[in-house]
Amino acid sequence: MEPQKRGLLATVWTVMRKELRDISRDRRTLLLSLLLAPLLYPVLILGMNKLAESRVKTQIDKPLDIPTVNAEAAPNLVAFLKAQGLNVVAAPDDLTAAIRSQDIDVALRISDDYPQAWREGRPALVEILRDTTRRDADIPSTRLQAALGAYGQQVGALRLLARGIDAQVARPVDVGMQDLATAEAKRGFYMSLLLPVLLIITSFLGGAYLILDATAGERERQSLEPLLATPAPRSAVVSGKIAAACFIGMVSLLLTLLAFKFSAMFATGMASQLNVSYLSMVQMLFVLLPMVFIGTSLLTYLAAAAKSMKEAQSHMTWLMLLPMLPGYALMVYPLKTQLWHFAVPFLAQNQMLQKITRHETIDMQVWAVYLGAGFGLAALLWFAAVRRYHHERLAISG
Repeated sequence: MEPQKRGLLATVWTVMRKELRDISRDRRTLLLSLLLAPLLYPVLILGMNKLAESRVKTQIDKPLDIPTVNAEAAPNLVAFLKAQGLNVVAAPDDLTAAIRSQDIDVALRISDDYPQAWREGRPALVEILRDTTRRDADIPSTRLQAALGAYGQQVGALRLLARGIDAQVARPVDVGMQDLATAEAKRGFYMSLLLPVLLIITSFLGGAYLILDATAGERERQSLEPLLATPAPRSAVVSGKIAAACFIGMVSLLLTLLAFKFSAMFATGMASQLNVSYLSMVQMLFVLLPMVFIGTSLLTYLAAAAKSMKEAQSHMTWLMLLPMLPGYALMVYPLKTQLWHFAVPFLAQNQMLQKITRHETIDMQVWAVYLGAGFGLAALLWFAAVRRYHHERLAISG
């Protein structure tokens, strides 16, 4: 290796050690940088899973009271609903207000001409009353709708039999569905909803505090000028700072994955599906490596233009939103995976992580596009940060 290259790498290594040593002195900040995501994300997801399980158990298993208007007009229906765990009770005077004020989840109204329509063999009207904007009413409403549907099918079949007609005549087509998803894909479905966004945010901003402090913080403390006054190349100085931030980001990412794995081992229900294998963890770390470089390089570029630490930290608001955009876009408008997706920042990471959680094979063409686009963007941002470090006003605070 040429002496010049050895000197450049030595400078990068020296700056990297300096930044890591500086942040290690502030143990509270270091612990927050490394442990905030590993502790917060599993607690958040496991807590949400526990609340979801509790909601399902209380609303599906336990009997529900269904306020009903004109219940005396349909005694057979009332008896059938009771057998399904849906107890018909008297409705309040102002049923609409009770539903809107969330005192009642769902109610039933039986039409006045129900008995006559029943005797004549015509469809008898019953109405389900609910507020569709309230998600907590979904399960009770679904239970009531399913029970009414089952009652209608049962009565319809009995009416046909009473007329000497086979009830299957009214069912000319039997619709079946075969789920071709693999067992691995089914287990990875829950992970694909949660893990990608959380891991992308962690990788994108995992080294944020170090890089902000190493640039805007040092500029504010007026300790950046002595470093830039050394004969060390600016590119080596920038690379050393970025390398230190990437190291912190990768460690935080690894701890986050381990936290997900170990917490899922003791979880129940859908949260247990977050128990990723060690091989998948290695693949995820490799997939997110370009995003770590992209995030730290972008933060270096932005922080180099900030006159104070507060100004640099103001960028965190919109930077936090960037990794979430592909997830929200895919929820609104799902896309079939195409090759160009793996060249789009954040969307590419989302798609790659979903493939890993579903245990799908990733071909070499996809890897080439993904790594080329990811590291290419990181290199451009690194170059932009180096160019900004060549501005002499960078060493001036205020």
